Amino acid sequence: MDKIVIKTENLTKRFGAFTAVKDLSFEVHRGEIFGFLGANGAGKTTAIRMLIGLLRPTSGFATVAGFDVYKEPEKIKKNIGYMSQKFSLYEDLTVLENLKFFGGIYGLKSEAIKIKSAELVEKLGMKNIAKKLIKELPIGWRQKVAFSVAVFHNPAIVFLDEPTGGVDPIVRRQFWDMIYEASESYITIFVTTHYLDEAEYCNRISIMDEGTIKALGNPSELKKNFNVDSMNDLFYLIARKKI
Repeated sequence: MDKIVIKTENLTKRFGAFTAVKDLSFEVHRGEIFGFLGANGAGKTTAIRMLIGLLRPTSGFATVAGFDVYKEPEKIKKNIGYMSQKFSLYEDLTVLENLKFFGGIYGLKSEAIKIKSAELVEKLGMKNIAKKLIKELPIGWRQKVAFSVAVFHNPAIVFLDEPTGGVDPIVRRQFWDMIYEASESYITIFVTTHYLDEAEYCNRISIMDEGTIKALGNPSELKKNFNVDSMNDLFYLIARKKI
């Protein structure tokens, strides 16, 4: 995990007189599971939109997968995967149709899509649901398919925006098994979550408040440095402006 795949220096975004993100500086390495935490309004969404090429920064520097966020946003989009809380799937398409569609969007050839789809269906045991519409599937399966779509083209980085919202603990655990597997294949995972126990699953985390990073490090180090027993305790310290 020595290769830097995300690098920011003093990344800032202003909307008029309001500064949504201020002087954001951090690095994320190849294959790392990086948790990006913060309360609603902390600036996470704005930061992510800059990193994935959807929002131009006001100032500062950032590269994602080696591409400049100012000059090469389209190249960034082609080298990342993205999964939102709403699963980012077309509900009126089947599982296989979603794989074919997104594979094409990411530039995969038809034969490659066919082969990778067959491998994925076999691997996840989806033979019985491969031709079902997404809207007909239980939420747990939708989530697994959405993640599979996000990493289908083997991106350098996959951004997961609250991917486990609304699912039960068993499905959440299964989903994290998929995250670990992707990480072991050297795909970098950049994940936001409101489930603070999930922060313990990350290699490192950052916690944002009022547009800046208030804590950054691996969970064990942070708990020791801030003298707290859990990430939940640390989160509340920051949210309540105690540090």
